[in-house]
Amino acid sequence: MRLTFASYNIHKGVGLDGKRDADRIIRVIHEVDADVIALQETDRRFGARASVLPRGMIDEAEYQIVPLRMRPRSMGWHGNSVLVRKHIEIVDAAPIHLPSLEPRGAVHARFSKQGREFDVVAMHLDLSGLLRRKQIETVCAVMRHGNGPAVIMGDLNEWSPHGGALRAFGEGWRVLKHGLSFPGSRPLAGLDRIVHTPHWHCHKAEVHHSALAVSASDHLPVRAELELRA
Repeated sequence: MRLTFASYNIHKGVGLDGKRDADRIIRVIHEVDADVIALQETDRRFGARASVLPRGMIDEAEYQIVPLRMRPRSMGWHGNSVLVRKHIEIVDAAPIHLPSLEPRGAVHARFSKQGREFDVVAMHLDLSGLLRRKQIETVCAVMRHGNGPAVIMGDLNEWSPHGGALRAFGEGWRVLKHGLSFPGSRPLAGLDRIVHTPHWHCHKAEVHHSALAVSASDHLPVRAELELRA
């Protein structure tokens, strides 16, 4: 079973021009063409924390939203949302509470395809290196209970290409090298990451770089083509 996973911080839909444009974000999602995509900063910061992406647009894009609305008009948990193609079954979903000083959280979803289940976590980590490490340890502890194939994705806010908080994943996880994704207009750091268990074989990992993606957000999407081993 071969699937494409992606992570994209959509910056609340605000692009390089300072304008909020949901249609532009949806078009980038079309370009990325992933089976499962983790989104960060999907909700407005104040008020009712409403989603910046209309649900009708997502449905038309042939995706379903993992059902985890913690507020009536939001898409996820602390701005973290997961979209999945309609041919993949959503088995379960739950929030993961992360240790933090600022509002942070992660979304844990379990999917099924071709009779095989796998877990996905979408997250947006803290600016503090110490808290990032603790947050990764928290997520990994949740994943150890399942001990099956899993993929963790998100904006990890880690500027170190190999060290820093990334060491908290340990030997049981493979941190992919995508390239630089932030800031989108002139990338200097690989803040956006996809990490997976040894159950998967990675065929390709890359940053999605297009003129539209550069204009749509301050981050570029990252994607990976993974195959679940027999």
